[in-house]
Amino acid sequence: MLTDLLALRAGRLIAIELDRVLAAQLRMRYATRPSVEVIEANVLTVDFANVIRRRPGPLLNQGPQAPSDETLAKAHVVGNLPYYITSDILLHLFRYHTYLETIVIMVQREVAERIAARPGSRDYGLLSATAQLYAKVEKLFTLPPEAFTPAPKVHSTVLRMVVSPQVAALKVEEEPFIEFLKLIFAQKRKTLFNNLRARYDRGAIQQALQEAKVRPDVRAEALDLKKTAEVFRRLTHP
Repeated sequence: MLTDLLALRAGRLIAIELDRVLAAQLRMRYATRPSVEVIEANVLTVDFANVIRRRPGPLLNQGPQAPSDETLAKAHVVGNLPYYITSDILLHLFRYHTYLETIVIMVQREVAERIAARPGSRDYGLLSATAQLYAKVEKLFTLPPEAFTPAPKVHSTVLRMVVSPQVAALKVEEEPFIEFLKLIFAQKRKTLFNNLRARYDRGAIQQALQEAKVRPDVRAEALDLKKTAEVFRRLTHP
């Protein structure tokens, strides 16, 4: 149903479907619509850069016909995500953030709360920090189980993420900072200091926290991205 509506409005629609039978049915359904391309694949293995850059056609217009990144229109991602791999899908999408403009997804309400959580709240964690590193997150609306057939056992929330990377503004290296976020949120009950001890020298941690004016007994969830980045910079570039 969602694909039908998008096919009417999108100048180009790339649909990713895991199920072989359903993918074949979708290809037949949109056989007369050259603007719709159905890819049978696991979304977690899709190279979005390649998929977005190529132009539809019998040979997929590989090579010199493909548009350059400078002239390429950014894509909008829309989907009702499988709830059990929501985090994995989002983290995979963020790897290709330079090719994306917006991400509009429906996820389990509790996961949406985590994605949109603000620093200092109980729900703020690795997924929150990573999502907000790459995008501005907005909760649009929540749907009850009875809105679906068959009805799930959970409420569902639609999120809109406008891609707006903060990496340059925070003056951090992207991949090392992501690994740093994974480290400080590795065990949420532990303090920031104790999580950092898994990789850094005690003295270096104490000095970095002192220079960043961060108490050693705080947890990572208490820091916003700006303050987290400051600790990261002082630890990695003392």
